Amino acid sequence: MKNRILLVDDSEELLSELETFLSSRGFEVVGKATDGERAIELAELVKPDIMVLDLVMPKMDGFAVLEKVDRSNMRVLVLSALSQDTFIAKAASLGADYYMIKPCSHENLAARLKDLSGTERTAQPAAPRSVRAPVNKTLDEKITNIFITVGIPAHIKGYQFLREAIKMAIDNPDIINSITKRLYPEVAERFATSPSKVERAIRHAIEVAWNRGKIENINSLFGVRVYNHNEKPTNGEFIALVADKMLLESV
Repeated sequence: MKNRILLVDDSEELLSELETFLSSRGFEVVGKATDGERAIELAELVKPDIMVLDLVMPKMDGFAVLEKVDRSNMRVLVLSALSQDTFIAKAASLGADYYMIKPCSHENLAARLKDLSGTERTAQPAAPRSVRAPVNKTLDEKITNIFITVGIPAHIKGYQFLREAIKMAIDNPDIINSITKRLYPEVAERFATSPSKVERAIRHAIEVAWNRGKIENINSLFGVRVYNHNEKPTNGEFIALVADKMLLESV
């Protein structure tokens, strides 16, 4: 049986839990990585039989890992909180063999790994099967889905600041009218930084999305043609747009 496993997730706590559990079930955990770049390095170094791969990670997300890693002698099981069909389809197109949605039991994960260990990789992998437990999407997951859609990478500082600002605007929509006096300072306090750094980092995150040319994704996301390539929203406009979308979906 092929049972040498490489675990890739940005949560060190989850990695430790999975290593302990899988080791008790006869698997050999040959490496652990908390970001995409390290995952690729370890895959080349330790030559695992199966990689268990998260999608939202710093430095390089799971989709980029699937694009770059050598999968000729390795199966890939994606384990992610992202449950939208578009993400499952994208993982499939990039060669994932199986897609499981967090949270899932360690027992179910071990069972799927055993399924994968007993099969050989084909030249053209079929679309991965997805295990769909009842999903109650958290607000963080919904915002993360939006960020992936519009092209904001998880490793930049503005990602966390922007997500926190959106959550604050959802809890208190009026705060968007006091973005300089209240929103930036409150985000800064939560991350032990300065309001000016929060403002600049959020601006950078939005610029990254625009520079990646995903304007059509943004317009599609909001259901209207909000922007074109020659214009960018202000920080406040983008935060308000996403917050309003979240509030409307919760009604």
